[in-house]
Amino acid sequence: MFAVYKYLFPVMWSACALYWVVMARGNKASVRRESLASRLSHFVPLALAVVLLSRPLPLPSILAVRLLPRAAWGFWIGAVLALAGFLFAAWARGYIGRNWSAAVTVKAGHELVTTGPYALVRHPIYSGLLLAFVGTAFARGDLAGVLAVVLVWGAFHRKMRLEERWMREQFGPAYDDYARRVPALLPGA
Repeated sequence: MFAVYKYLFPVMWSACALYWVVMARGNKASVRRESLASRLSHFVPLALAVVLLSRPLPLPSILAVRLLPRAAWGFWIGAVLALAGFLFAAWARGYIGRNWSAAVTVKAGHELVTTGPYALVRHPIYSGLLLAFVGTAFARGDLAGVLAVVLVWGAFHRKMRLEERWMREQFGPAYDDYARRVPALLPGA
């Protein structure tokens, strides 16, 4: 059972990363792309969050403060949340198809996707990944996990604002109508 506790989250995150790499093949060409500085402004906090959750380096003791007891129930609740987040993000990634990019871009022949997971939230990939980070942090049960989730939320919030602006420029009133009907991150919010 120790192997499950040790390897479940690394396997889930690795499978998610592999899926993203495989799915990135054949994306449409970009006609507009955010600058490197802009991309780093959301990539660096995400990378720091991954470091906090994976703990490859020793962290200050304050970040190791437990917020939840070490218990199987916390691990498994976190695992279910993370898996649900991964599956939702993967559904959205597959659904958006060739319009996807890791950087904020406008693609050649970019389409406004408003069905499938995009009918539930405007940013289902961020919603799913944020849930996966929350699940991972919950399973860890420490302050480092909370800080990681805050960093991820901040990175996604910044990136979403840029994407929203570009989508409004690209699709005009159609995007405004979509944004009025569909919440950004939480279904029903």
